[in-house]
Amino acid sequence: MDRISKLPVGVIETILCLLPIQEAARTSILSKEWRYHWIKIPKLEFIEDQFQEWTRGPKPSAIELHLNKPSKRKDMAKRCRFFYAIYQVLLMHEGPIHEFTLSMKVDTSCVEIDHIILHLSKKNTLKILKLDFEAGGDEGHRLPISLFSLHQLTSLYLHGCALYQQRSFNEFGFLTTLYLSSVWTHMKTLHRLLSSCPLLKRLTLGHGMTILYDVEGSTIVDLFECVPVIECLYVTVFGLEDFLSKRLPKKLPTSLVHLKYLCVDTLCFTHIYGLPFLTLLIRSSPNLEKLKLKLVMWEEMYVEDDLGSFTLDDYSDITFEHLKEFEIQGFTDSENELDFVRLVLAKSPVLNKMMVYPHYFFDKNDDLSSFTLDDYSELLFRSPCASPVVEIIVGRRYKSD
Repeated sequence: MDRISKLPVGVIETILCLLPIQEAARTSILSKEWRYHWIKIPKLEFIEDQFQEWTRGPKPSAIELHLNKPSKRKDMAKRCRFFYAIYQVLLMHEGPIHEFTLSMKVDTSCVEIDHIILHLSKKNTLKILKLDFEAGGDEGHRLPISLFSLHQLTSLYLHGCALYQQRSFNEFGFLTTLYLSSVWTHMKTLHRLLSSCPLLKRLTLGHGMTILYDVEGSTIVDLFECVPVIECLYVTVFGLEDFLSKRLPKKLPTSLVHLKYLCVDTLCFTHIYGLPFLTLLIRSSPNLEKLKLKLVMWEEMYVEDDLGSFTLDDYSDITFEHLKEFEIQGFTDSENELDFVRLVLAKSPVLNKMMVYPHYFFDKNDDLSSFTLDDYSELLFRSPCASPVVEIIVGRRYKSD
């Protein structure tokens, strides 16, 4: 312990940041020198499940479990203890808070969360904010306007939240990473949020997004126009259908020249807007280096094409001059999917690796497909290929990540 105590203060704080906040606080009893180290750590993480586990005490017997059935009053008492612990830490904390994480179950209205965010905004030192909520109602917790006063943020992660900010707010001038998943918002609010992040480099529009259509004529193109310096883009198609319901242009008005990594999730090639949306992004990303597709086979996405048929000839102008890695998950025997993979092979002169992970039904019943995995492997290996060094991998099961 003496050796550790003699370490530089910055090193000690780094070590304490790696511990759960409860464990970091317990170091205060080690010695006088350690009493106040933990209240100066710049990274605070509060995870409700871990807190309840840490404060639960001895494991109850079967009889105690039967007699002490869960009740709303007990849940409220646990929640109060959790918030009390957070308040105590924030009141005792000295120095800047650079990173703050809060993970918990919430109702649509939870004023304690609003108080915490207001406290953080007054400190004006926060760089990374992670809010991971398990919503108990029809929508996530409505975030307060004080969230938009966190002007020093570089990374913002929101899950299970609702953003319905109608008033104007100042820009997040330093924000480079924005992660949104299971977020309820208006198109106008999302557009305003993206427009307020001039340095945004990494954007995730993840699963469970509910975007209300409140601006007449708005399309997905309007959103991508707000992120001109984006480098990494992860977009989930399911949930954005309302903004793909117009005839999509072949290319964005302003190319995403900085985009290196693109992942399109819940993409359905048989959907009327699936392939046009994908190729819109590809045409607008001339310097793309890594492309990842996660395909789905939802019956509700098998929509009749009333805009005319799309064939590979429509995309003969597409090139992948800088593409080094291509991955496709959930691959089936769809002709469009196979044609697209062959297009990537034929138009990617510097491609190093191609990974094809067929849909899981290939493992269960190959009779569902007219091709076997070996047939696909042979077909791809015999397809025209622009890169002399590409490694083609056809997996037995697509990955879940």
